[in-house]
Amino acid sequence: MLDANKGLADELDGQFLHIGIVQARFNEDITNALAKACIAELEALGVTSIDHVMVPGALEVPVALQAMAERAEYDALIALGCIIRGETYHFELVANESGAGVSRVSLDYNLPIANAILTTENLEQAIVRQTEKGRDAARVAVEMACIMDDLSADLAEEFDDKENT
Repeated sequence: MLDANKGLADELDGQFLHIGIVQARFNEDITNALAKACIAELEALGVTSIDHVMVPGALEVPVALQAMAERAEYDALIALGCIIRGETYHFELVANESGAGVSRVSLDYNLPIANAILTTENLEQAIVRQTEKGRDAARVAVEMACIMDDLSADLAEEFDDKENT
């Protein structure tokens, strides 16, 4: 939701993170603006290791995310795309399947993926959201990478404590 109350996260530090971005080319003016805002925010958060891959459209985003996840070198991934409602059912198919695919990759690989594939009724809605959603995706990726790192450290510490007793 545009201008939603997202709460406040702790100060984010992405300097040691490796982030991957998959950007759909379809509706390229919008996805380029998403990518520009996303990369600028990642850099502002200290991320210097960023890989950026382009794919034809939103339906191709999940398979590229999966290929990146299989490399096991990323702390988080980001999905960028734009699906604008047309006159046919195709909008629902692309929106639902791309979203489900992104979630499936995240869960299958236990890897945070910030989903910034816009689904809008028209071009005007996409334009209004492109910059904010690009920035949001960067912040979500960095925050979730840090959370997952903390959770992994907590689990490792708990495991070590059980082995030493």
